[in-house]
Amino acid sequence: MKTMTCRQLGGACDLAHGGDDANEVIKAQDRHLREVVADGDTAHEPALRDMKGRWRRPVSGLKWYRQVQRDFAALPGNVGAH
Repeated sequence: MKTMTCRQLGGACDLAHGGDDANEVIKAQDRHLREVVADGDTAHEPALRDMKGRWRRPVSGLKWYRQVQRDFAALPGNVGAH
């Protein structure tokens, strides 16, 4: 398992999201952003808007997604070790 922080994914804090692949980490970040903004955290609002915008702009969204996949793959860690 590898981890990436909210900040590494464009967010406002250093909460670590863990997963065996980049998709798991991205899904955890999406949940985190929705939860903290729903609880009134305004610092995460820009990242939540960006996340939602990636669905409306597939070309730039795909570029972000591929970059996160590369960043995740470059992280040290034992993928598959639990």
